[in-house]
Amino acid sequence: MRTSLAAVAAAALTLALAAPAHADRYGVDDPVDTFHGSDVTALTVVNGPQNLTITTQHEGLRPVPATGSRGTVFIDTDPSDRGPEFVLTASYTRSFRFMLRATDGFDRSTWGDAVEQGDYALHVDYDRDQVRVRISQAALGSPSSVRVAVGVSGKRTDGTRTGLTDWVGKPRQFSLWIPR
Repeated sequence: MRTSLAAVAAAALTLALAAPAHADRYGVDDPVDTFHGSDVTALTVVNGPQNLTITTQHEGLRPVPATGSRGTVFIDTDPSDRGPEFVLTASYTRSFRFMLRATDGFDRSTWGDAVEQGDYALHVDYDRDQVRVRISQAALGSPSSVRVAVGVSGKRTDGTRTGLTDWVGKPRQFSLWIPR
């Protein structure tokens, strides 16, 4: 009887912890290497049937506007076109300003208008040092797979930002392609 209960409990635990069969997940750790209050230490991307969810873990995330804490998520949806098609910019301070735009590259001069179809949301959890972005597949044109590049930055006490951008991996380096 103990063996069967243990087997049932193990099977139930496995099923409860398994990722949904309809979404692919990507995760990567990033070292603590910048000290501006929004250093990104981990990235998890779940490309589900309805939404793309991007979660970043940080070190010392604070709501104080003086930190200038913000993030940029580049989303590539077209394997035949080098570079991102979308960019989400977000303030991680109390203002919670964020916008998803079409883009034709990483440079700000290529960032276009705000995406008007679909929806997207930002949640910043200061207690857990975590930022979660949810973007509907409709907002992205329902791509079959995506890859992302994430950079975060903050300010020094003198208000300057130069050299304070922390990328997951190398600058402008995309994750692997993540199918739905």
